[in-house]
Amino acid sequence: MKAYLGTLDVLLHRVSNLWRVINTHSRRTVSTRARSMNQLSTDDGVVDNRQRWDKKSHFILVCVGYAVGLGNVWRFPYLCYLSGGGAFLIPYFLMLVVCGIPMLLLEFAIGQFVRYGPVGAFARICPIFKGVGVATVTMTFFLTTYYNVIIAWAIFYLFSSFQSELPWASCNHTWNTEDCFSHEDYDELEEGELPPNSTVSASEEFFHHRVLGKTEGIEDMGGMRWELLGCLALAYIAVYFCIFKGVKSSGRVVYVTALFPYFLLVTLMVTGFTLPGAFEGIKFFFLPKWELLLDAQVWKAAAAQNFNSIGIAFGSMIAFASFNDFHNKSIVRDTLTICFTNSLTSILACSVIFSVLGYIAEIQNAPSIGEVVASGPGLVFMVYPAAFPTMVVPQLWAVLFFIMLICLGLDSQFAMVEVVITTITDTFPHWKYLYWDRKEILAAYVCIFTFLCGIPCVMEGGIYFFQLMDWYTCIVSVGFIAFFEVIAVGWFYDARRLSRNIQQMTGVRANYYFVVCWMVLAPLLLLAILIFSIVDYEVVEYGGYSYPAWAECFGWLIALVSIACIPVGAIHAVMTAKGSLRERLISSLKTTLDDERHAAKFMADGGYSAVYDQSKF
Repeated sequence: MKAYLGTLDVLLHRVSNLWRVINTHSRRTVSTRARSMNQLSTDDGVVDNRQRWDKKSHFILVCVGYAVGLGNVWRFPYLCYLSGGGAFLIPYFLMLVVCGIPMLLLEFAIGQFVRYGPVGAFARICPIFKGVGVATVTMTFFLTTYYNVIIAWAIFYLFSSFQSELPWASCNHTWNTEDCFSHEDYDELEEGELPPNSTVSASEEFFHHRVLGKTEGIEDMGGMRWELLGCLALAYIAVYFCIFKGVKSSGRVVYVTALFPYFLLVTLMVTGFTLPGAFEGIKFFFLPKWELLLDAQVWKAAAAQNFNSIGIAFGSMIAFASFNDFHNKSIVRDTLTICFTNSLTSILACSVIFSVLGYIAEIQNAPSIGEVVASGPGLVFMVYPAAFPTMVVPQLWAVLFFIMLICLGLDSQFAMVEVVITTITDTFPHWKYLYWDRKEILAAYVCIFTFLCGIPCVMEGGIYFFQLMDWYTCIVSVGFIAFFEVIAVGWFYDARRLSRNIQQMTGVRANYYFVVCWMVLAPLLLLAILIFSIVDYEVVEYGGYSYPAWAECFGWLIALVSIACIPVGAIHAVMTAKGSLRERLISSLKTTLDDERHAAKFMADGGYSAVYDQSKF
């Protein structure tokens, strides 16, 4: 019996050894095949089945399409007009050089190196700051709930353009008031006769009274604007079909949506410059009012415009870069290309809108460009359309312009929805059963939910709700989140380490200027803006209407939902770590990434050596 058991034990031992050899060989074979298919192992020991861009140009076009969006044609002119014209440009370009460009490179590097969306990326870079990633996605989610309303407005205008006479070209409609003054009225003036004072442009009345059905304040939300609700549904259907197949379908869509707007903007600029009064509008845009540089709100708006337009602190750029090949060598060049394209487009769009503002001031006999129309998020819909009646075949140009706005809006909107979807798939992989592991179904869930959240914005008092959401989401929250993002990477993960990570991916370290910005300049400038904006706090307004206290409290609640993710994430990281409180705190401050091991997994796929000389920094 003992001999039998001994023989059985030897046999089992040999079978075990044989199985171990087969299993090891099998893992090596699977690993080799995975690398050949661009499916590389991650730090979690699973295979990286992350989608890849079909072509490098798709990544560039998607990022340009996201950065060059409604933020350039809609938000930039609105903030520039609100901040006194040329006074806005000085802090804007300073923020671009010190914060915008360095932080976009930071996000590209994080996404491409870590290969996760914003939540997963920050959880690995510095666990105690994983709430920063959650905050970016939370803010992006809030933005998706109302951003599509702008596209809905554009769709409404597009349908309205298919008429024999553009409805905002005259004052002969039921929604017009006695103060209305149009281009037709200007043409009927006798030689030397001045237009009456205190008039309102026909395009402004069309937007407020016909499109919005605007009430007197947020206290009176009024009824539903059913036409706008239908337009909002169409906007979400368009977004869904842009993204339902993932980054591959997004990459193809942007060939049209990112390139078409430039043709139309140049055409409108040439037309705008020929209008009477255009020169005065351009002067207002480029000549700063120096006293406004002492206003902290102007600096806060300039910082917010950089972050909103480029997409910093929203998680989108991290998510897009995570779909790049690990050894993509052009992230610095991509960063500069996107930032400068974005800024030049903003200048182009503002040149158009301020030339038309000068024209409106001329026909209304306004004492100042700054008093022509009510500053607010609807500025683009009140100013651009005023130029169309002066053009040959105005209906054609109106149709092309609003198609352009829809294209710009879709670029940004499907980018933000993609961030939400990427976060869900990265952070909650066990939720796959809810959508049967199909991207199309998950995209439908997100689009339907954000559509329902946007319904208050298409009510008669919706413009007030829209302005409240936009101000506290994209002006207030973004500064706080950007500050903690650069602190997490520049100080705790170490800006010099990120520079070495860039070398591991591209073969060249990041310029020392970027390291200084990540560690010193950007944090200090952001901190100063946050402090002075709190000290010099101003309540949000829309066209002279001041919000009640309860509405401001609601706005701050919206802002704090995203900001609160940062301390909540820090507490969760410490509580879930192991050891004593001191050990947990120290563990939460350390990255979970092993640079050399992580980069070495991609060497077979064309990457650069993970070995570097730390003495060079």
